[in-house]
Amino acid sequence: MILSFLFSIGMTNSLNAQVEKGAKIEFVKLTHDYGNIKQGANGLCTFQFSNTGNEDLIIVDAKKSCGCAVPSWLKEPILPGGKGVIEVRYNTKRTGGIAKNVIIISNAINAPTKELRIKGTVASEPVDGEKVKTDNPTY
Repeated sequence: MILSFLFSIGMTNSLNAQVEKGAKIEFVKLTHDYGNIKQGANGLCTFQFSNTGNEDLIIVDAKKSCGCAVPSWLKEPILPGGKGVIEVRYNTKRTGGIAKNVIIISNAINAPTKELRIKGTVASEPVDGEKVKTDNPTY
């Protein structure tokens, strides 16, 4: 009886030890498609995320693939259950295809690095009869 009781306490402690402690990051989307956006239009898009872990989430850095896509974010920790946003502003002065990425570096135990992508086309005229967006709303 005592041996059984000690075994059950040991199993409970073992199961409790298996609960992962740490921040976890979950994004609503990983890619933003501008579609056809007009040259000179607002190139701002947002990537929303949540901290689904049980410790504070800290975004350490956001590395861009070029100078034409500039990320920004709040530097304060995101509490467990909290939400945050990473903004990426693409410079729409040049026409042509958009295929850029931003690497997010955080203390998240499920994804210490996460790649966000932006894509689309900057056009001075409509492409193939499609209406060109003059301003891009944030999501």
